[in-house]
Amino acid sequence: MDWIKPLVALLAIVNPLAIVPFFIHYTEGFNAEQRRRTIQVSAFTAFCVIAVCALLGLQILAFFSISLQSFQVGGGLLLLISAVNMLNARPAEAKPQERVLQAGAEKAAQGDSVAVVPLTIPLLTGPASMSTVVIYADRAQTVWQHAALVGYGVVIALATALCFSLADPIARVLGRTGINVMTRLLGLILAALAVEVMADGLNHLFPGLAGR
Repeated sequence: MDWIKPLVALLAIVNPLAIVPFFIHYTEGFNAEQRRRTIQVSAFTAFCVIAVCALLGLQILAFFSISLQSFQVGGGLLLLISAVNMLNARPAEAKPQERVLQAGAEKAAQGDSVAVVPLTIPLLTGPASMSTVVIYADRAQTVWQHAALVGYGVVIALATALCFSLADPIARVLGRTGINVMTRLLGLILAALAVEVMADGLNHLFPGLAGR
């Protein structure tokens, strides 16, 4: 297994750079301490989601009697949908913006932390990223390989913290256009990975496709 692929896929899906405008919106009016706390909670929650999927994702599938091959096809489809959204310069895990903003406002009004919902779930980590981690967790052969997947969660958390901490400078330097261009490039990479994941699952479900 090429162990750079899970990290590339996760970085492309999570894409914290594309979530910077949402972070700025949801933390508008926050003081420095509140913004710093939001960054810490978002980064830690993203790590927890990835770590849980890496360590317990397969057991959860077994509990619901779902085959990994079916999950690969479904997960690959989610990745492809995410890639299409990114090619349209929309965050990979985003719902329509109006719904996200409305839901976020309601959560904030109820006193729930916007760091968890909607910034981390579903904007940063959602079905596509969870599917990716579970699929690659099945290919892990040793404890160290599983640990590597959890380690990628640390990388994602650090990338999230870095992008959110530099939100204002990033928005000024790149602008909306720059962020859109980077999102589209990552979407193209993600589309190729999605096709690969789906093809592997379909080959196992329908061996005739691979000429077996």
